[in-house]
Formats: sequence, structure tokens, C-alpha cells
Amino acid sequence: MTTNVVTRLNRSVRQLDGVFLAIALILIVLAILVPPQASDSIRFVLKNLLKVAPFLFLSIGIAAYAQATGADNLIAKAFQGRVSVMIPVAALIGALSPFCSCGVIPLIAALLSMGVPVAAVMAFWLSSPLMDPSMFVLTVGTLGLQFAIAKIIAALGIGLLGGFGTLLLVKAGISTEAFNAPLKEGASNGGCAGSKIRNPKSVVWQFWHDPERQQKFWKGARKNAVFLGKWLALAFVLESLMVVYVPDGWIGTIAGEDSLLSILGAALVGIPAYLNGYAALPLVKELIHQGMNPGAGMTFLLAGGATSIPAMIAVFALTHRPVFLAYLGFAFLGSVLSGLAFSLIV
Repeated sequence: MTTNVVTRLNRSVRQLDGVFLAIALILIVLAILVPPQASDSIRFVLKNLLKVAPFLFLSIGIAAYAQATGADNLIAKAFQGRVSVMIPVAALIGALSPFCSCGVIPLIAALLSMGVPVAAVMAFWLSSPLMDPSMFVLTVGTLGLQFAIAKIIAALGIGLLGGFGTLLLVKAGISTEAFNAPLKEGASNGGCAGSKIRNPKSVVWQFWHDPERQQKFWKGARKNAVFLGKWLALAFVLESLMVVYVPDGWIGTIAGEDSLLSILGAALVGIPAYLNGYAALPLVKELIHQGMNPGAGMTFLLAGGATSIPAMIAVFALTHRPVFLAYLGFAFLGSVLSGLAFSLIV
């Protein structure tokens, strides 16, 4: 009897959503230790969710529309023709596709297993987690249009840097074996992702005429609403605590100077501290409000998106070490250069 209860309890714990659990635990601790702050944080979260609601609903609709129409099949068109042409197209498609740094892994595995040049895949791989239509809309709502445009340009730039940089490494004969056969033995071939690339289906832009696609739209909308909503709620909870407990001027002292050091620091901090692209937006907004150099904020978002610990583990598990190091190096270098460039124009 006791064993069955423990088993059911363990199963229930595993099914709990980590983000919702984190929000609940933070609020419970606040309610016990500082009850006024708990209520203040809840009001802060609700107020800010209401403020970003128009952008949130728009981003949810865009993502669900892409899924229902099958617009993600257009990705296959990025990997046709000469490598020098593939790279910029792949970087552009990556910046427009709705994949996170880990969610893109099955598709990357499929592309590499099919023999798509690693330079083109690298361009897509680097730009994909940094920007997508939903991210762009929420970035406009959180950090402004200028920041959002700069970030999508930076995503394209990092993709191009990684793609053409990898092409140069291949032509120079550096780690030829690893770059010609980048997948580790036994790595996934991408499953259904591979078939989508080999035999892409046509896009149905007017999906509402198809009941099955209508169902897919609403299912995607619900899934995206939960995903985006929970991460933004966690971000606003953390932001409410930063406003109260982070000393005024502390962020400005560490990362406020328009210097290479502050931007390098933001890139290094982004690796362990980055939670999620959507959750990071309100946090960076508050950090900039408290004095962080906007270029450092840009670097944090870019470096964290591509080189967060979960993303690095996924890349390391999939590819040989030279490919992994190239991914990491181009992501870090591109993020720092983008942050420096952005700090010069704001």
C-alpha cells in the first residue's frame, strides 16, 4: 500500500510543470517570509501580463498560424543549391522559424544525416534560437522596436558569421573528418523531421477551410499560450523581486559602462543564467532600467539564447567536438560583436 502511494506521488511530481512549480514555490516562500511582497509580486505579474497581452496574443496567433498552414515546410527550401547561396538563405529562414535552441535539434540531426553541408546547417542552427516571429513581437512590446530590429539583424549576422566561418574552416582543411561527418555515431537521424525535409508538403495559407488544420491551429494556440504565459509570469515574478532587492546602481556599476569588459561579462553570465528567450526579455528590460548598458543586454540575450547550458549539452551530444567548439565560438564571438555594435548606435 505504502509502495503504491509513493509510486503515485513520484509520478505526480514528475508530471508537474517545472515553471509553474518555481512560480508557486517563490510565492509560497514570500508569503511565509514577507507576506506584503508576495501580494505585491502577484499584482506586479498581473499588471505586466495585461500590459503585454496584445503582443502576447499576436505572437501566439502567428506561431499557431505557421503550424496550421504548414509554413514550417518552407525550411526545406533553404538547403538547396550552392553552399555560398545556402548560407544566407539558411540564416534568414532560421531567424524566421519558430525553434528554440533545443527544439531545433531533431531538425539539425535530420539535415546533417542527409548530407546537407555543415556550413549551411551552422548558419541555420545559430540564427534559429535567437529570433522568430513570436519573439520579435514580444521584443517590440517589451524592449521597443529599435531593440527588436537590432536583434533580428544580429541573429542574421551571427548566422552568416557561423556559416561562412565554418565554410572557411572546411576549405582550410581544419578537422576535415569532423566537419565532413559532423554527427556522432548513433546520433538521431531526426525521424519525422527528416521526412519533412526530404518530402516537404505544400503550404495551405487558408487553413480554415480544412477542419483538421483548424484543430491544429487551436491546439497550437493553446500550447503556445501556456508556454509563453508561464515563462513570462516567471520572468515578471523575478523582475518584481529585482525591483525591490537589487540595490540601485549595482547593475550600472557592473555592466553600465560602454566597454568591451561589460559586454564580455554579459556574454559569460548568459551561459548559466539564461532561462528562456521569452522570460529573459522582461529581466533585461529591468536590468537596462537599472543601468545596464543596452549593448550588454543585447549580448546577454544573444549569447544566452545560443550558448545556454541546455543548448550546449544538446549540441555536444549530437556532433563531434570540433563542430561543437565552432558552434560555441561563433555564437560567443557574434554575440559580443553584436553587443558592441548595438552599444554604438543607442
